[in-house]
Amino acid sequence: MSIKRIQKNTFFNVRPELLVCLFLVLFILCVYWQLRHFSFVNYDDPQYVTENYDVQAGLTFESIRWSLTATQASNWHPLTWLSHMLDCQIYGLDPGRHHLTNLLFHILNTLLLFLIFKKMTGALWKSAFVAALFALHPLHVESVAWVSERKDVLSVFFGMLALWSYSRYVETSRLDKYLLLILFYILSLMAKPMLVTLPFVLLLLDYWPLRRFQLKSSDNENVAIQRSFYFGLIREKIPLFLLSTASCVVTYLVQESGGAVDSLAAIPFHVRIANALVSYVSYIGKMIWPHNLAVLYPYQKSITLWKIAGAGFLLVIISVFVFRMLRTKPYLSVGWLWYLGTLVPVIGIVQVGSQALADRYTYVPLIGIFIMITWGISDWVSKRHYGKIGLFTVATCILSILMTTSRLQVKYWSNSVALFDHAINVTGANCNAQLNLGEALAAQGKIEKAVEHYKTALKIKPDLAGAHLNMGVYFRKEGKLDDAINHFSKVLHGKSDDTATAQCELGDTLEKKGDLSRAVTHYLEAIKIRPGYAKAYNNLGVILAGQNKVKAAIVFLSKALQINPGYSGAHFNLGKIYFNLNDPEKAIFQYKKALQFDPNMIQALYHLSWIRATHEDKKYRNGKEAVKLATRLCKITQFHQPLALDALAAAYAETEKFNEAVFTAEKALKMDLMQSPKSFAQGLEQRLKLYHNKMPYRQATSGKRIG
Repeated sequence: MSIKRIQKNTFFNVRPELLVCLFLVLFILCVYWQLRHFSFVNYDDPQYVTENYDVQAGLTFESIRWSLTATQASNWHPLTWLSHMLDCQIYGLDPGRHHLTNLLFHILNTLLLFLIFKKMTGALWKSAFVAALFALHPLHVESVAWVSERKDVLSVFFGMLALWSYSRYVETSRLDKYLLLILFYILSLMAKPMLVTLPFVLLLLDYWPLRRFQLKSSDNENVAIQRSFYFGLIREKIPLFLLSTASCVVTYLVQESGGAVDSLAAIPFHVRIANALVSYVSYIGKMIWPHNLAVLYPYQKSITLWKIAGAGFLLVIISVFVFRMLRTKPYLSVGWLWYLGTLVPVIGIVQVGSQALADRYTYVPLIGIFIMITWGISDWVSKRHYGKIGLFTVATCILSILMTTSRLQVKYWSNSVALFDHAINVTGANCNAQLNLGEALAAQGKIEKAVEHYKTALKIKPDLAGAHLNMGVYFRKEGKLDDAINHFSKVLHGKSDDTATAQCELGDTLEKKGDLSRAVTHYLEAIKIRPGYAKAYNNLGVILAGQNKVKAAIVFLSKALQINPGYSGAHFNLGKIYFNLNDPEKAIFQYKKALQFDPNMIQALYHLSWIRATHEDKKYRNGKEAVKLATRLCKITQFHQPLALDALAAAYAETEKFNEAVFTAEKALKMDLMQSPKSFAQGLEQRLKLYHNKMPYRQATSGKRIG
């Protein structure tokens, strides 16, 4: 019986490839299944999902059109937006299920990687081990456990399909396989431009394991194959190189326009080169010893000379070593160039963001190192006595350690506080981690603790825009408007997104001081910097409405809603204007839209319940709806808000539940007399008399405001 036949009958006639796939899936689930209980984090997730109403709208004609033109997050990646939209349409804002979508793509990427290398090399267990390292390494946790990194796993998914199509094209030379390669490559670039180096990777695979750079001898197939350069191998990839170039240009322009690209003045070129050299070695170090991993590594503008020289020397030594073994062990050169080449787009020569390096950037590049390790160790062990037993033992130990370490690393992504607290513990003076931890604590209502982290962030980096903005908001809430203005003013330089935010927040603060003319100036400046700034349009609309410039106010508020259809505050403000214009139908529509996007918005609940309970035209009244709205309002305010109780009493009266109306109105009246005797006690007493007489209250529609 042949070896092939024996292998086929192994494991109860189940093909080994299927067993490998099964075990890979089980290993991944063992590490990542905990994600289903995790929350969104406050780093990029708001921009991609939790505060992005275009995404939350799901797959609609408008949202699809938006995705094709959107440059939010300083990227053009329409396929990523569509993926998040589909999740929102299916799952809503259930974070666990959004995480599981990332996990699904990671599983598919792992299986595709295994099958691709099994097909190209014919080496079952080596391909399986490369895939297992890819699946379980802690450096890849960030790409899987972070919802915003959907772009990473999605891009690689289509990249893997492109590799599979290429292997089929090499095998058959069929045009349809080549067209599939082009299609999948386009989709990969539309998810994230990380794989702009794919044409380069295909040339590496042509050399090994596909061996397309070698000419077979017509005389003797066992004679050493002469190395030859086929111009056709490059020519067939020209469309891919053109797509790659176009993607690079678009990405650079979008990131530069979004203020994400640092200038050479901010980070000089020699500093970038030094950081790139050190980062190449650092990633290898983290791959070997995945310790102290963090979501944010602060950029060090001063790197000691010995680190730079040592990193450069090590890279040169490895390069010389692998190239000297090019003919005998080609996988070493291919793996090494795969690693060096695929890291180029994110190594920091073009610096995007404030990070020195990032775990997520290794998702594809480390495949090259895994190839070197797997094939290299296998070759070495095969020449040793008891090699296979030793190899199996070592592989089992390595994968067990990686699984354990990755499970622990995944836990840090459970929520924002855990994530950034860990980042601070392992990276030290990390201003951005301090900032994000402060914001996470503020979201939990721990304001004083949050402020301490903002202050720490400013000690590390005195010009940190986000910390100044948060401190400004804090002081404004505390009524310390001059201190708030001081912090906002420190972010007014430049034309960045933070500058636009500072202009808007400064306008908001001046508005609270009563300086409306200066507030308008700052709102207009904010719009000039960020034309799609919905909040600035909304705030201008509110000021204009207060100045009785109603038509202009409607224009600005409508513009805010055109930019952000889910802006509940703008819907509410527009509703108030329409009510004051004696147009209750439009007012009701806008209040309902406000509650659609913010179901617990107190002002909208009050105004809508009041109209539904008290409007003099019965076609606008709806007692049952009014009771439902006012009850929800009272629950939110814990039945301690006189206005809310007044609305509930009016709703009860509209449904002819006069005993409940009397009881609730008396409670509101008693509460109001205790809290502020001069407010609306007189009107409430009049309404109470009506309820005693079994009569509901009717609001006059003379254009006066409610409340």
